[in-house]
Amino acid sequence: MRILHIIPTLDPSGSGPVEGLKHLAAATASLGHEVAIATLDAPDCDLPHDLGFSVHPLGPARSRYWYTPRLLPWLRKEVGHFDVVIVEGLWQYHSFAAWLALKRAGVPYFVFCHGMLSPWFKHRYPLKHLKKMLYWPWAEYRILRDARAVLFTSEEERLLARQSFRPYRCREEVVGYGTIAPPGNADLQRQAFLCRYPDLDNKRLALYLGRLHPVKGCDLLIEAFARAAATRPDIQLVIAGPDQDGYLNELAALASRLKISERITWTGRLAADLKWGALHAAEVLILPSHQENFGVVVAEALACGKPVLISDKVNIWREVADAGAGFVANDDLAGTADNIGAWLNLTTDEYSAMCRRATACFTAQFDISRMAERLIEIIRGQRL
Repeated sequence: MRILHIIPTLDPSGSGPVEGLKHLAAATASLGHEVAIATLDAPDCDLPHDLGFSVHPLGPARSRYWYTPRLLPWLRKEVGHFDVVIVEGLWQYHSFAAWLALKRAGVPYFVFCHGMLSPWFKHRYPLKHLKKMLYWPWAEYRILRDARAVLFTSEEERLLARQSFRPYRCREEVVGYGTIAPPGNADLQRQAFLCRYPDLDNKRLALYLGRLHPVKGCDLLIEAFARAAATRPDIQLVIAGPDQDGYLNELAALASRLKISERITWTGRLAADLKWGALHAAEVLILPSHQENFGVVVAEALACGKPVLISDKVNIWREVADAGAGFVANDDLAGTADNIGAWLNLTTDEYSAMCRRATACFTAQFDISRMAERLIEIIRGQRL
């Protein structure tokens, strides 16, 4: 089968959907399918060159809507070379152009929402939601309505998506999501990370890994950690991720007011061996997010055998809780503090058992190869 994915960018700073697509495309190709990716990146941008499948940069894109005049003509010319098209995400030009090109082309298309229909956004950003409501009937509604299927990464995401916009009509499929098992040598990666940050050696590390944004609950994390740090001098918080819209300054100021600046290590974005090294060096991953469609980093931590401390707004919280692979609580200060306290109260044997359950949870639920097989199964079923 020849599969085309369309995504606004393959820039690694695009976070979860970008990383997830690269792993999914590789897993799909390993099953014997031909995979290509169309992006709205500029042809001269710095894209990965060792992906193992073709990439078509059709930018440069203009504005935050990611409009580019090259995409629609390219799709109309090239779409006949593919058996199926998968649109990654909503609310930007790539999804509307795909609908325009494919609605009469005879090539089925599928849409991954990637959490972009979550009702959290309409409560957090009501003015933005009003603008989207005006856009919805003539664009996004039609895109979803005419798709062969709309793909969700969890049952939680599927149910939440129904709460944001009206009218809402589409064929829904839960495909799951996942990531790869950790590549490379865990001990060498851990050593590389600790060599970069030697002050962290022999500390009990709690790791936050992701972009710095209010939706992630980073402020709750700092406040909850401050409570625990007051009586636990052996713990250190590592906050690893790119700053978004200057939010780092606000978080650093909060840490200063709480007098725990020296108890937080800010690394910026980590990639490759340093990212895996941070996961191997940490005892737990913490993600107190207010809205998290899947949380690739949660799956990555589980793959490293690390328990996760997450909120019940991370859409895979049920799978984590059922597996006993971490602790789940509300996305508020009390819940975040409870999660940290539950981790610190584990005995050595209890912690070791939870690490084993974390690995088992990844293998059973979130290995990307299983998701690729499920995706192909859905495509074949819906193409009939």
